[in-house]
Amino acid sequence: MARRSTAQGGGAPEAADGPREGAAERLRRPRAGSGGRWWVWVGRAVLWAFIIVVLFNGIWHPLREGFATPSAEEPAEQEEGTSFPETAAAAFAVRFAEHYLNVEEGGRKERAEALAAFVPDGAASSYEISGAPLTGTEIQVVQVDAADDNNAVVTLAADVNGSPMTLDVPVYAADPSSLVVSGQPALLAAPDKADLPEAPGVDVDTDARAELESMLPAFFEAYSATPEHLSQYVESGVQIAPLPADTLVFDKLEEVAVPGRTAAAGDEDVRQAVAEVVWRIPGGSGDDGATLTQSYQLTVVESGGKWYVRDIQGSPQALGR
Repeated sequence: MARRSTAQGGGAPEAADGPREGAAERLRRPRAGSGGRWWVWVGRAVLWAFIIVVLFNGIWHPLREGFATPSAEEPAEQEEGTSFPETAAAAFAVRFAEHYLNVEEGGRKERAEALAAFVPDGAASSYEISGAPLTGTEIQVVQVDAADDNNAVVTLAADVNGSPMTLDVPVYAADPSSLVVSGQPALLAAPDKADLPEAPGVDVDTDARAELESMLPAFFEAYSATPEHLSQYVESGVQIAPLPADTLVFDKLEEVAVPGRTAAAGDEDVRQAVAEVVWRIPGGSGDDGATLTQSYQLTVVESGGKWYVRDIQGSPQALGR
C-alpha cells in the first residue's frame, strides 16, 4: 500500500505537471495571423496596388494621346478638301475668260471653237453670247473657293465693256492636268470702295522724330542712287536691297511719325516709324519733273546714340489719313 501510495503520489505530480507544461506551450505558440505577419500581407497588397496603377497609367496615357491628337496620316477635318489644284484651276479659268468675255461681230464661230477646249464636249454652243459685242480686259484672279478635292469656283476680276465686274467660273478638276468648266459662269458686281476710318491716335516721340528727320534723307538717297553708301544707315548684319538704278530720285522727306518707346521693348530701342517720301521720276527737268509720294514703314533701332534702319516695307496706312 505504501508503495502504491508512493507510486500514486509520485505519479500524481507528474500527471499534474504534464498538463500545465502543455498549456503553457499552447499559450506561447503564436496563432495564424498573429504578431507581425499580417503587416506583411498589407505591404504586399499595397505593393500590388502600386504596380497595377503604374501599369494602367503606362498603357492608358499613350492610348488617350492617340485618341485625342490626329495623326500625321489622318489630318484633321478642317484640312480636308485642300488638295484641289488651285493654281492650275486659276490659270485655266483666266484663259477661258479671255475667250468667254470677248465677242466680236463675225467671230462667233472662232469663239465657239476656242471655248470647246475648256467646256464639256458638245457644250460650246450653250456658252454663246448673242447680241452686241462684249469685251473683257484686265482679267485677274481674285480667289479660288474649293468645295472639295474636285470642285471649286474661281472668282476673276475684269473690266467688262469698260466697267469693273467679277466673273465666277465653276471648275471641275479630275487632277491638275485634267480640268473643265463645269457650268455656266456668273457675272457679278465688283466690290464696293470702302470708307477708310480715321487712323488711331499715336503718341509721337518728338525727340526720336527729330533725329530720324536728319538721318532718313541720307538713307533714302543711298537707297535710290548710291547703294555703296547704304550700309552706313543700315543696322550691322542686315542686308537691304536698294532700288534699281535710275528708277527714282529722292526729292524730300515729307513727314515722319515715330511712336514712343513701349515698356515691353526690352534693352533694344526698336521703333516702327512711318515716313512719307517724295520721289522724282527721271526724265523730267528740275522742278518740272514728275513726282511721286509714297509711304514707308521703317523698323529703326537706336545704337550708340545713332539710329539705323533694320527693315523697310510699304506702310499699311499713310500719314494724315
